[in-house]
Amino acid sequence: MKKKTRWTCPNCDIGVLTPFCPNCGEHVLHTRELTLRPLISQAFESFTNIDGRLLRSFRYLVSRPGALTNAYLKGQRKPYMAPVALFLLINVLFFAMESVTGGKVFTTPLESHLHTQPWSDAVQNLVARNLESKHTTLSSYAPIFNRAVALNARSLIIFMAVFFSPAPAFVFRRSRRPLVVHVVFALHFYAFVLLLLCLATTIPAISVWFSGAGLESETMDHAIFIGLLIVSAVYLYLSASAVYRDRGAVLVLKTVVLTFAVAAVLFGYRFMLLLITLHST
Repeated sequence: MKKKTRWTCPNCDIGVLTPFCPNCGEHVLHTRELTLRPLISQAFESFTNIDGRLLRSFRYLVSRPGALTNAYLKGQRKPYMAPVALFLLINVLFFAMESVTGGKVFTTPLESHLHTQPWSDAVQNLVARNLESKHTTLSSYAPIFNRAVALNARSLIIFMAVFFSPAPAFVFRRSRRPLVVHVVFALHFYAFVLLLLCLATTIPAISVWFSGAGLESETMDHAIFIGLLIVSAVYLYLSASAVYRDRGAVLVLKTVVLTFAVAAVLFGYRFMLLLITLHST
């Protein structure tokens, strides 16, 4: 019988006869681990593991609506990124794309709030009172507001998914699913929407590159918004069919309701950012 070698655990500082420390699970250090080869192997393994989960999650999110939600609910955690982590990563990607293309989907500047949004008339009085209380002018305050609203848009965007989750909870209430189902469904749906917006922000940039008006064109702005809603509706139908198992005309009607909820959340989020930014700057 091979004699067991006693070693000292570097974490617990106790003598151990087994290959792994019974207290913390640390293993005995081998001299080969202090060479470059295992270090490179560990780095490669870590990268391919993360990269594999990321690419798989992106692929399923786009090509198999509802599959990631079902996988999470079944307890399949290892093959895919967690819903919140995936959403936040795509959020970073989206705002990086906006920085490159100059898009302003959520970082709506003060000028737009004052003149081109549905609430512009009410906001003009609100902003006027805010400027008066701060003893400043619109030209001085606008850059401060625009920087702050861009920061708030990045940090609060997860609330879009949170605000949307009551919609599927209400529409599919007869399914008697727990609340977490609707929240995960909303997180995956809005992760897809952010990917869609990454693509949408390139359209005005390409238009400007070819001497077009970009988002200054009201027609293009409306066309992109309608296109986003149509694609979102198709995605909602497919993902809801996979997750909630509804079919036919009933699901079509529920999808219409959810699509209106998407539009309402988008405008509501913009308005919420306005109020928060006015209050905090």
